[in-house]
Amino acid sequence: MLIVHHLNNSRSQRVLWLLEELGVPYEIKRYERDPKTMLAPPELRAVHPLGKSPVITDDGQTLAESGAIIEYLVDKYGQGRFAPAAGTPERLRYTYWMHYAEGSAMPPLLLKLIALRIASAPMPFFAKPIARKIAWTLQSSFIDPQLKLHLGYINKELGATGWFVGNDFTAADVQMSFPLEAATARGGMEGQIPAVVDFLKRVHARPAYQRALERGGKYELLGGD
Repeated sequence: MLIVHHLNNSRSQRVLWLLEELGVPYEIKRYERDPKTMLAPPELRAVHPLGKSPVITDDGQTLAESGAIIEYLVDKYGQGRFAPAAGTPERLRYTYWMHYAEGSAMPPLLLKLIALRIASAPMPFFAKPIARKIAWTLQSSFIDPQLKLHLGYINKELGATGWFVGNDFTAADVQMSFPLEAATARGGMEGQIPAVVDFLKRVHARPAYQRALERGGKYELLGGD
């Protein structure tokens, strides 16, 4: 039986979603973040040395990294679904978005999270103004312009068909869901990215997505929740 090592409020939610789309039986082994550090518990290191999620075990193999897991699942269980045929222009676009999600979209979101934590972290009173100034400068001069650039680009790309590859839903939409959920959960640009907002509404309404939420539990990255 395929096992998903599932960390709450993490990238592993989209692995559950894809498995529901594929109709593959699976079990969930749950892990909870430390409420203070928000890091994964050390028990995950017994599964994978980095102690990160998602991780799956299947047929005696352990696999980490969202993109690698999604590609593995589609190749093994997809039966031609959720990925364009190899050698086509659509497959090249599919591969691009599969890598873009973590390689380009997530870094500015992670930087924003770090900057927000720096600004609100406990510290001596005399250091707070300095820390807040550094965090504000980083956000205003680099992070926020980068987020605006990327979200504007993504919104335009989605505007053509509503999906990342062609006219149909693919695993690239699953992969791209997490950075877009993270971006909209932090708010501020929804009025400027209507195609992104519409995309998230449609994927959140999919029966497989809803089943994954039921199995995975509360998911706080959903925008507006």
